[in-house]
Amino acid sequence: MPHPAPAHPFDDDKLKEECGVFGVVGTADAANFVALGLHALQHRGQEACGMVTHDVATGFHSARRMGIVRDNFTSPEVMATLPGEIGIGHVRYSTAGNKGQTAIRDVQPFFGEFSMGGAALAHNGNITNAASLRRELIERGSIFQSSSDSECIIHLMARSMGKTIPDRMEEALRKTEGAFSVVAMTRTKLIGCRDPRGVRPLVLGKLATGWVLSSETCALDIIGAEFIRDIAPGEMVVASAEGGVESYFPFRQKGSRFCIFEHVYFSRPDSILGGRSVYETREAIGRELAREAPVEADLVCPVPDSGTPAAIGYAAESGIPYGMGIIRNQYMGRTFIEPSEQIRNMGVRLKLNVNRALIRGKRVILVDDSVVRGTTTRKIKEMILDAGAAEVHFRIASPPTAWPCFYGVDTPQREKLLAATMTEEEMREHLAVDSLKFISLDGLYRAVGEAGGRDPARPQYCDACFSGEYPIEPADMIEQGFQLKTAAE
Repeated sequence: MPHPAPAHPFDDDKLKEECGVFGVVGTADAANFVALGLHALQHRGQEACGMVTHDVATGFHSARRMGIVRDNFTSPEVMATLPGEIGIGHVRYSTAGNKGQTAIRDVQPFFGEFSMGGAALAHNGNITNAASLRRELIERGSIFQSSSDSECIIHLMARSMGKTIPDRMEEALRKTEGAFSVVAMTRTKLIGCRDPRGVRPLVLGKLATGWVLSSETCALDIIGAEFIRDIAPGEMVVASAEGGVESYFPFRQKGSRFCIFEHVYFSRPDSILGGRSVYETREAIGRELAREAPVEADLVCPVPDSGTPAAIGYAAESGIPYGMGIIRNQYMGRTFIEPSEQIRNMGVRLKLNVNRALIRGKRVILVDDSVVRGTTTRKIKEMILDAGAAEVHFRIASPPTAWPCFYGVDTPQREKLLAATMTEEEMREHLAVDSLKFISLDGLYRAVGEAGGRDPARPQYCDACFSGEYPIEPADMIEQGFQLKTAAE
């Protein structure tokens, strides 16, 4: 059955959150903690969710569902089917496999039965050599059940000669390229691992009687866990209720290249990334943007919700009053209604509405996190002008998004990215706004704490979506004909 079209164009004009992973060991009713953790990570994926637990008496238990956590893992009847003191979970937005056409077989965690016992695995990121790995595994007899690149890891583990599950996982991950933050479990151990570049986030937390692994710290807060530290790039940790946490570094160190867009958009503002408050970083981005791209205006308005902290920073730095010129309908979700064409044509108005009394007659600065295709930006501009604004100026809290991401973020093909085919001035004319300015790449680096800006010889973050410089070669995409950045670009 074809996947329904997005309820409104707003959903189709943002970079989609990757996925979220969460795991806990050493606490009764682990499934309840996993459900709460996944709920806190819901912003990272809303297509599907899944969970695996293990109970000493009854073994492994699994539940995978389409839709969001609150619709699937809140009833006592469902939670009763997931007993045990260890569990992992996953929220999914499809970044590989059948994008936008998620089948239940693609929903993680994936489970495998090995000679030394079962193991389940949940993965955030993208394996950039998955196609070649898949071909090789199928030629050697592997039978795949899903279209997900993550299943390759399970098959590689099955073929490993390692004596323990962590050994097999380590050997499997050595053969993969790309970005991965993995949470896995055996009957008694919780395992976490990040790729050598540390592109995707993973953190360690402590409960009174156990340990937690999570994509973000906000999911530790919801269950009352103490944030211990980030899992380091290239690190594998193995936690158990009795034995504490063991740490290994099985991969050759390559230098951290954490995704800078986590700071701009993906992570929740109440999370901590690399010791920095996401909210404070986004406010700093707004301040930097105000210094780089000032303009005379009467009002600074965020495009909610992701533009709000940057707008607050812009207003504070510029001295221009801040106001909620656009109001977001908090109850407008992806499962709204099967929309008629008439309703779909209402577009952004289903989610955002202009505060007319505040906007009328004003020169308005709108602060947003990014411009992807530009369709939503144009519609918001039209709404602001319809409400009587005198001028509309856009300030964007990230550099122009001109290149697709291959590390776990669903971005459009390059030719559909506005910044890939237009200069900043051409984009301004296309969007028909009074002015359009993006934060510079150096300015973004300064806002995330790099006082000297971006080091072009050894960039401190992965910024491929802005720079076109990919820290990990996207082998599968090159095989399909994708052209890397040339010297002229």
